[in-house]
Amino acid sequence: MELFQCVRPLVVIFGEPFDGEVQLHSLLGDMCDLRVIEDIHTVVRTAVTSAVPTLLLIDVGVDKASIIYIFDKLMGDQRTFATPVIFYGSPSTDVLIEYYELGAAGHIFLPSPAEVITSIIKSHLMQYAKLDLVRLIGNQLEATIVRRTKEVADAQDVTILAMASLAEARDAETGNHIRRTQHYILVLCEYLRGFRKFSQFLTDATIERIFKSAPLHDIGKVGIPDYILLKPDRLSESEFEIMKTHTILGKQAIENAESQLGVKLEFLTTAKEIAFTHQEKWDGTGYPQGLIGSQIPLSGRLMAIADVYDALISVRVYKGAMSHDKAVEIIKNGSGSHFDPDLVDAFLIVQDKFQDVASRFNDNTEVNGYNSSNQILSH
Repeated sequence: MELFQCVRPLVVIFGEPFDGEVQLHSLLGDMCDLRVIEDIHTVVRTAVTSAVPTLLLIDVGVDKASIIYIFDKLMGDQRTFATPVIFYGSPSTDVLIEYYELGAAGHIFLPSPAEVITSIIKSHLMQYAKLDLVRLIGNQLEATIVRRTKEVADAQDVTILAMASLAEARDAETGNHIRRTQHYILVLCEYLRGFRKFSQFLTDATIERIFKSAPLHDIGKVGIPDYILLKPDRLSESEFEIMKTHTILGKQAIENAESQLGVKLEFLTTAKEIAFTHQEKWDGTGYPQGLIGSQIPLSGRLMAIADVYDALISVRVYKGAMSHDKAVEIIKNGSGSHFDPDLVDAFLIVQDKFQDVASRFNDNTEVNGYNSSNQILSH
């Protein structure tokens, strides 16, 4: 029967075989398997542990306690709670009503012609076939959604990797800077989510989005001239003003990507937010907008600490690497001026994990590609 998409239907008959059983085998053999079982425990064991019946036919002559036991077992198992039960025989009206109240799906009066019996059974099997087809379509749809969701996530990862690698290629001395800042932020987020002030915002989805977007914080540097970006000395005041525009250029680059896609995506919105605001300072003296305090998005405040810490401990053409302890002292002294005091407090508590990240992704470490989102919560 073509309607049955998943498994061949199984009709179990429990009780004394009724007249016409031979005809049932011949009339229904092309649609289903028929199995006669005369032991209640075999019925239950078959139903809930091995071959789940598509339809269960029960002789009304079976004692009431056994019938109640069967219903209890079927209803108590998620695989069989929807298995229809049809009684056959010639019960009194009271008994029939009682069985319907237990959950019977129908009744076959005996004696009846074999054609009538098979028609009733076929009707129930057709209903099962329709449900089976719906289940199959639902499973296929679910699989498609899972596959498409993964494809979208993979496309996001590739987009971020390509854009971040472009920025990193322009500034070779940053090495694994973008990987380290990703994981610094992850450390802070995992700690902060334990506090009511941050817990509602820092969900798994939000943390993943910030983590995946963090590599784009300096994407705007692709628009900074080489003579400034690669200068082996400290920048002049005018050069620094040009360098400061990388926040605006980063925001514009991501907006252009959104425009090309023709749709707003959360991960690009977060990336744009980080690129545009990670140079803002808590006291309003940062750039490009001079935002104050909580006007600065949390993602930008997180990146500010991650970015500065990594810059302090890393070698640049114009300076040597600073010790971890010295970098911690500078960030601590910047609490309330450069940095969000709450985030500094968190940083001071988890600073050892920052040091671990710096060691794991040091500039002598080969890192192949981008750390995908399915890894971010495992550290």
